[in-house]
Amino acid sequence: MSATMEGKKVPEVTFHTRQGDQWVDVTTSSLFDNKTVVVFSLPGAFTPTCSSTHLPRYNELASEFKALGVDDIVCVSVNDTFVMNAWKADQESENVTVIPDGNGEFTAGMGMLVDKDDLGFGKRSWRYSMLVKNGVVEKMFVEPNEPGDPFKVSDADTMLKYIKPDWQAKPSVTIFTKPGCPFCIKAKLLLDAKGLAYEEILLGRDASTTSVRAITGKTSVPQIFIGGQHIGGSDDLEKYFA
Repeated sequence: MSATMEGKKVPEVTFHTRQGDQWVDVTTSSLFDNKTVVVFSLPGAFTPTCSSTHLPRYNELASEFKALGVDDIVCVSVNDTFVMNAWKADQESENVTVIPDGNGEFTAGMGMLVDKDDLGFGKRSWRYSMLVKNGVVEKMFVEPNEPGDPFKVSDADTMLKYIKPDWQAKPSVTIFTKPGCPFCIKAKLLLDAKGLAYEEILLGRDASTTSVRAITGKTSVPQIFIGGQHIGGSDDLEKYFA
């Protein structure tokens, strides 16, 4: 890895992306010019830390970034466009723009291209994040040069606290629902009104009634969790906020 790119322009690269049934070339100019963009880069799509934490948290906090003037959140990885598109769909990360740096040109220009031969990955990106304004890197958070895959500073929370030092994370919210449930709709509307983003676990697709019973001791929906606390159903949610 090379020294930080803070204060410098991002590399000029054309990314070959697949959008629908068409090949579309995306340039760094179109991504960064006259915009404020948060970028995070990682070793590979579908890999454990990238899928369980790195990408999902940026997607979850996208509205917080937008409220602070960030125009886009971009995830870069040395993968081809088909892999990146499939990963985004699998993760349901509609709030993040995934960019395939298949040849590693952008990553090499950032000085972040590293060997992952021991894992059979070949050349990949070191894990980092950065804030880019009008194509110029203002701040970089580069993971320490340690063995393995350290994940200590390139997370979404660290970036938000840099942009707004007094920012405080809201509690994570999960709601179990099922299609056509009016009480589920009522609960989701209340969470929206309170400005709380939530993960929705849909029975029949993401989980089953057995899952709800095992976790909550109940079979009815919705079942809502806030910050690790089991709140209950829609009436219980109203009482919680009251």
